[in-house]
Amino acid sequence: MIDEVLPRIYRIEVPLPHSPLKNLNSYVIKGDGRCLIIDTGWKREECLDAMQAGLERLNVDLARADFFITHIHADHLGLVGKLATKTSTVYFNKPEAAINNLEHPEVRWHNFGVVYRSNGFPEKELQWAMEKHPSLLYNLRQRFDFSILKEHDILNIGDYSFRCIETPGHSPGHICLYDAARKVLVAGDHILGTITPNIAYWPELDNPLKHYLASLEKVEPLDVEVVLPAHRNIFYNFRTRIAELKEHHRARLNQILVALDGTAMTAFDIAPHIKWDIKYASWELFPPSQKWFAMGETISHLRLLEETKQLRRQTRGQQIVFSLT
Repeated sequence: MIDEVLPRIYRIEVPLPHSPLKNLNSYVIKGDGRCLIIDTGWKREECLDAMQAGLERLNVDLARADFFITHIHADHLGLVGKLATKTSTVYFNKPEAAINNLEHPEVRWHNFGVVYRSNGFPEKELQWAMEKHPSLLYNLRQRFDFSILKEHDILNIGDYSFRCIETPGHSPGHICLYDAARKVLVAGDHILGTITPNIAYWPELDNPLKHYLASLEKVEPLDVEVVLPAHRNIFYNFRTRIAELKEHHRARLNQILVALDGTAMTAFDIAPHIKWDIKYASWELFPPSQKWFAMGETISHLRLLEETKQLRRQTRGQQIVFSLT
């Protein structure tokens, strides 16, 4: 589907096959002579076909197109290597450009395995989840010459003037775009209208959930009438949605504390006690890929509870366990 969501801002719905996310919203902003494409979809044929068809319908000349990538996840970054031309500028954030351009990314993935294994993830499911991870299958997976943007940098395109707002949490370098005159926030995955962004383990962030909640506080004072999220519907209840997201994480933290009542558990043992917004009858039926995302979110919540001294971490053999203080 292609629709004009605001004057000269168009949305292309890019399918994400077999993902609970269903689609990515790629936004095309038309200026005088050039356009800006925000996020791209997976490096996968279905995504490429949808993007190319949408761009053709919008009469976009890729030789006159630039790209802004909100963050490193494969559904946002993956296709930029296929779409960008020699005359394109690809805007990205510094910490995630460094991750993408690592000389030995396999070391980073090995370290993910070490962390998940020590937190109780069963070996067989862990190997399956890592082998099927979208970032390994569908992301850019090549070193790339990005144009780096940071806090307060301005992107002007057509009638819009967007200020960059760094919002780490969902990822280490996530950036939102804000046009104060038109009260528009391009939110990426920072704020979604009907689903909750996954706040997972990142080696680059000591306390991802703490960063995420601080990023919600950071954007809350903005005068926003329209939010353009990366998934599902455009929405208008900006501050109400922020309050809902805060409450969601408060409830999740409490679910962990209830699960730990009088016991010591690994993160993997705690995860089934959390209410997940996914349609499976039990934790055992979750595919390993969804257990991976749930595990990352559990670890990030445990880290916040540990920092606020509501629980303690101990090592027993090769396993990390948590208990109430």
